Amino acid sequence: MKIAFLLGSLNRGGTETLLLDTFRQAKKTGLDIIGIYRKEGSLFEDFYHTGVNLFLEYPRNHFDVLYFFRLRKLLKREKIKIAHAQQPLDALYAYIACLGLKIKVILTLHGYDHGYSKLSSLILKFILKRTDLNLFVSKTQKTYYSENYALKKAQKRKVLYNGISFDKFRHIQHRSIRKEFNVPEDYLLFGSVGNFNVGRDPLTICRFLNLLDKQHINFAFVFAGARSDTEPHYMDDCIKYCDEHALSAKVFFPGSRNDIPNLLSQLDAFIYSSDHDTFGIAVIEAMYMGIPVFVNDWQVMAEITEEGKHAILYRSKDEEDLLNHFMHFLANKEKYILKVKTDAKWVEQKYSIEKHLNNLIAIYNKIQ
Repeated sequence: MKIAFLLGSLNRGGTETLLLDTFRQAKKTGLDIIGIYRKEGSLFEDFYHTGVNLFLEYPRNHFDVLYFFRLRKLLKREKIKIAHAQQPLDALYAYIACLGLKIKVILTLHGYDHGYSKLSSLILKFILKRTDLNLFVSKTQKTYYSENYALKKAQKRKVLYNGISFDKFRHIQHRSIRKEFNVPEDYLLFGSVGNFNVGRDPLTICRFLNLLDKQHINFAFVFAGARSDTEPHYMDDCIKYCDEHALSAKVFFPGSRNDIPNLLSQLDAFIYSSDHDTFGIAVIEAMYMGIPVFVNDWQVMAEITEEGKHAILYRSKDEEDLLNHFMHFLANKEKYILKVKTDAKWVEQKYSIEKHLNNLIAIYNKIQ
């Protein structure tokens, strides 16, 4: 059974990281796959070196008839049995290209529909009820789409948690973060990982840092994540806030980084704030590294941490509640350090890329 993964771009992000890990593990798990993408990006070389055959096919516009014929021809030539799209638009393209063929179309929803244009909303509404299967990365996300799009056929919906390749955390090329940002050894070093875009809530973290600074705690904080080209205000508002509250010397915005394992390995704590994430790969990775993780009680975060059993949950958009939890951590560091080691083992068992792929293969076999 041969699978075609349909991607939008090959830029750095949570979805692309998951697919990159999938491509790297393909041979080991017995997956016979190809990748079809519409745009290149910063991760192109990484995808190329996985050894999976990649095909660039891009439409000149949303409904390029010739593109549909090219895609159909490619799928037939490669003897594809399942076209697995990662975006509603690619699922629509696959659906049209596969009309009259026996190729199954699967769509994984990695996000919500917040901020969608009218056209994007129409595409989503149309394709959700025409795929052979819709996959969701959390129960919370599945409930949202089921209720808002009246998805009634149970066999068309499944939850498949994301998986993380923990190998990259076992072979870290150490480079001092403290030296990079000139952070004294006696300062706390903590941070967050995630691009500055819709779904994130970095301003709550900035407000928390302002409160922490007033407690006369010596610290440095690193926001690892790219500025959005379409919504730059998510980062710019944070930078402005830190400037206005004299935090610029201790809060850093280095942009997108390719050394997240190295960064996480040196943090004393990880802070995350979400508006409507669908899973939280960065949160899981930080938990695996065995550092205290503070995350807001958004439904998905409660779900993936088992209601805060494996991380510290604080009230969403409540920087004072976050501060209270953080100060308790500082007063009881040894207790927290012992607990996070157990949390790390649980994460490895629950969210490994190997478990994700085994579950994915079972889904593929069942849909055939």
